[in-house]
Amino acid sequence: MKVWGQAIRGMLGIIVLIALMGQGESESDQDFTMCGTWRHGKGQRRLEFNLTQGCGVLNISADNNTLSIRGDITGSSQSVNRIQLNATRRDLSPFCVYWEPLVDQLRVEMDGQNHSLLKAAGLQEFCCTDLSQGDKSSVQMYGIVNGTTRGDPLTFETRGTFGFFGQKINCIEEFCGKAHEATRNLNMIEEAMMKSDVLGTVNSACFQGEVLEMDDNFTGRDITLPASRSKLTPLPSVHMPACLKPVGRKKAKVVCTFFTNNAVFNQKGSWKKQPDSRILEDVVGITVENEVINELPEPVRISFHHPALPKNHSRTCVSWDTRKAPNDVAWESDGCKTVLTHEDMTECQCNHLTYFSILVQVERRETQCHLEALTFITAIGCAVSAISCAILFYSLCKKSKKSTKDQSTPIHRGLVVTLFFLSMLFILTGLLANVGGEPVCRVVGALLHYALLSSFCWMAVEIFHTFWMVYMVFSSPPNPAIWYILGFGAPALPVGILSFQDDIYGLRMIKPSGDDGNPYMMCWMKDSSNALLAHYMTNVGFLILLVSAGLVMLFVVLRKIRNREEWRKRKLAFFSMWGLSCLFGTTWALGLLELGSLSCTVTFLFCIINTLQGFFIMLRYYALERIRKRKESILDGSSSGSTRQHMLQEKN
Repeated sequence: MKVWGQAIRGMLGIIVLIALMGQGESESDQDFTMCGTWRHGKGQRRLEFNLTQGCGVLNISADNNTLSIRGDITGSSQSVNRIQLNATRRDLSPFCVYWEPLVDQLRVEMDGQNHSLLKAAGLQEFCCTDLSQGDKSSVQMYGIVNGTTRGDPLTFETRGTFGFFGQKINCIEEFCGKAHEATRNLNMIEEAMMKSDVLGTVNSACFQGEVLEMDDNFTGRDITLPASRSKLTPLPSVHMPACLKPVGRKKAKVVCTFFTNNAVFNQKGSWKKQPDSRILEDVVGITVENEVINELPEPVRISFHHPALPKNHSRTCVSWDTRKAPNDVAWESDGCKTVLTHEDMTECQCNHLTYFSILVQVERRETQCHLEALTFITAIGCAVSAISCAILFYSLCKKSKKSTKDQSTPIHRGLVVTLFFLSMLFILTGLLANVGGEPVCRVVGALLHYALLSSFCWMAVEIFHTFWMVYMVFSSPPNPAIWYILGFGAPALPVGILSFQDDIYGLRMIKPSGDDGNPYMMCWMKDSSNALLAHYMTNVGFLILLVSAGLVMLFVVLRKIRNREEWRKRKLAFFSMWGLSCLFGTTWALGLLELGSLSCTVTFLFCIINTLQGFFIMLRYYALERIRKRKESILDGSSSGSTRQHMLQEKN
């Protein structure tokens, strides 16, 4: 039975070790925790300690009435004292010893009370850390039983003394060098500064900090630290508003940390999916003691100084909330407003507290040249197209009443309807984005995407219908209901599926080059990886197929009609081919071109031509109607409006 008992005890020890491995890894390697149960006599108890400077041995011992902690492990503090504990009738008292070398703090927790043997003395440059187990005394009646360090068992027997040996290191350099342990080290520094009783400025190799206390007289504070000798530009300056002080608390500490080495923050993370992006040199962290600060009525203002950036580099204020993403450096722009005060200075106005910096990205696709001019051209073009589509729709409805056999009219009418709604949504998207915000933009963005895909589908129907007229003249045309299903029904399927995803449709900001502080807001697809994938699969993918089919169809039509007398006239040929290009959507091919220095020119052409697409289609329709009336004698009368069908037929 004794052998079985030892075996079971050994197995339990292994299980405890496995269960506590994760906990041990999550704690800082520099901190030390030793727990156990003090086996003592009944009656009076006391706690004795003698702690001096150095990095030698820490002895934790106990007898029938005294728990003693002695050693030379501190960086700058020392303390010798005795604490009388409450008498007890029990003979067992669980306790824990906590040593935090970064701030020279040692405390003992026993009977639900914390006894501070060494109060936090501020950040220590040199620390006595990595305390490892040394000698321990023999088994005794009174002492420490079930001792553990960081959850790892030391012994299950009662021992009078446990010794631990430390290692002296430069704590600040250790922190600055461990960029791969970002969150743990950042929290360790902030907690150390918060626990310290020292207020004022803290300097180190990779950061500078300011610790201040907010009381009832706190009306706000501006913090500006001088730049280090190795840094050419000044450190960021911070304005803390009066609303930063928590309501209901008489006093609260706030820590403002300036990091000048951004290796910790430029790690690979979710934000790195954005190409050619990086964080500027300075990072600012702001924390209030025991508080999570969000939705401030007055924002915290942080002014970053940096070298002047090229015009093709955008600047965006970003923050990283380590509570939401503790294991991934995730820079987000939510909750911060970017104000470009100067070419070498950027101000961030943020309504929460965490880590802040400036995200720089080269040649972002959301950054457009001459955005104000392009926005004006788009609005005017869409307005002209919307009016043109309304006029043309009225004419097509009148024409359909006179001739019910014409198969082209319903198709033209479907394309005109989608172009009308597409133009109207483009005109209103900026207004709705500014007024309605994210909730409205989720609906409007989905409608705009549907209108765009529907217009592409109707252009594809135009291509197919032209092919039918050219090569299947004597076959019965498909039922018009099929065209409506393809034109109006098919786009609803991908849009409906994407609408169930939260990160597809919503508010989108397009930033002008050289002025990131005044972005144009619209309702469209969000700037997310899933939305980008959906854009390429639906918009770009379908557009490539549409443009390819349209170009092929234009070539086929040109071959069929180039020798006809009426098409030899240059004006007529120009109107017809240009009108067919608009019908087939080939003008949208400009959106697929990237020509480097000519990109702005191509963008202007794309906006002018495609926003006026409805106007060009209307011009083509009335030009061909005029020709039809002049040459009505050569028509067979079976279709009063099928001028295009007549021109595409083979000449006998």
